Amino acid sequence: MNAVRYVKKAKKGNKEALLQLIMAEKDDYYRLALTYMGNSHDAMDAMEEMIVRLYENIGQLKKAESFYSWSRTILVNSCKALLRKRQKLVLLDDVGSDGESAMDHAPPSDPYRRSDQQMDIRQMLLRLNEQQQEAIQLKYWHDLDYQTIADITNVPVGTVKSRIFQGLKKLRELYGGEADESR
Repeated sequence: MNAVRYVKKAKKGNKEALLQLIMAEKDDYYRLALTYMGNSHDAMDAMEEMIVRLYENIGQLKKAESFYSWSRTILVNSCKALLRKRQKLVLLDDVGSDGESAMDHAPPSDPYRRSDQQMDIRQMLLRLNEQQQEAIQLKYWHDLDYQTIADITNVPVGTVKSRIFQGLKKLRELYGGEADESR
């Protein structure tokens, strides 16, 4: 598929071309949304939000070859907005008389998250700050390059590299990875 050609058609209002672009990367979009949202239902909601925003804003895209980076950024922003909204809802509405929130009764894990090893890694990542978690997940789970991560998170490339380096360093310290024995 020639993505640039489809982007140009989409910018002229061709909905089918935009749909083709999205469908070509739908699995990657889903995995990215799932990383942020934590369950399949919310990941699909975030993808729907992304599609609406892409349709509404495709005319603002400057370089056709940047479509996938741009669309991932929109997806991540949609995920973050939904998470903020969900957090507010939990704080305001979902605390029941037993003190448990609806979030404590989340649906069963998605197939992408089943393995024990992934669960262990998720637990380890919880020991890092949010920015380090996000950068490491985007780099190693989604195989994104530093520039794309910088675009998605709206920080300089050097900051992305630093977050990944510092996060991995902390993980090594906490979990006995390859330590520098020269100290």
